[in-house]
Amino acid sequence: MGKERIVIKVGSHVLTQDGTVAKERMLALVQLIAELKANKYEVILVSSGAVAAGFTLLPLDRSTVANRQALAAIGQPLLLKMYQEKFAKFGLLCSQVLLSAEIFELEAQKLHAKVAVDTLLDNGVVPIINENDTVSIEELVFGDNDRLSAHVAHHFEAKLLVILSDIDALYDKDPNRYDDASRRAVVTHITQEELNAEHTPNNAFATGGIVTKLQSADFLMKRGREMFLASGFDLGDVKALLVDGEHVGGTLFKNN
Repeated sequence: MGKERIVIKVGSHVLTQDGTVAKERMLALVQLIAELKANKYEVILVSSGAVAAGFTLLPLDRSTVANRQALAAIGQPLLLKMYQEKFAKFGLLCSQVLLSAEIFELEAQKLHAKVAVDTLLDNGVVPIINENDTVSIEELVFGDNDRLSAHVAHHFEAKLLVILSDIDALYDKDPNRYDDASRRAVVTHITQEELNAEHTPNNAFATGGIVTKLQSADFLMKRGREMFLASGFDLGDVKALLVDGEHVGGTLFKNN
């Protein structure tokens, strides 16, 4: 029986801390991926963090798109080097795949990208996908790779997209403001009102918020795929779901 293909997307808020790359969190993520690969999964990683990595070497003002593009160009190879070192601890190879969102609208380019990703996975390599931020500014302006990861999951035929975030689940109201907010464990429908709400990114490097995550979930649910939103700070919930088959925390978005 073939392995089940999943996409894991990690946001910049999880990967960065105090203006630098959070190496312990990165190692915990790599360890999780190694464990998933040893079980029954093929794993594609969509990783933010290039701008933050670049900032550690050249602290430019991040308020301009031009500077963020420059930081992404500096940070992307640094980020990959960090991943390579950590995957090597588990005897795994990783690879860099830079995509722009437009390729998913071009059948020939999409097919070429899928063949490359399939070949990497067939050889046990972990593809690490990021938006090509130096030439494609859409993700730098907003999205934080949420939408890119949804397209990757759909077009590269993954069953599930896992978004690891500073938001550990979807709640019925903002848990930062309301003590009585309760977690929505399973979501089968997202309203237009939720999809059109204001974006609320909450750190200097992050450009997403709950809205782009809901848009990603909606995109996948309409195409018969699933999404799981969980904490990237504590990987217990995602491990419970994928390794133990138990839905303890986080939110699973799926059709009835």
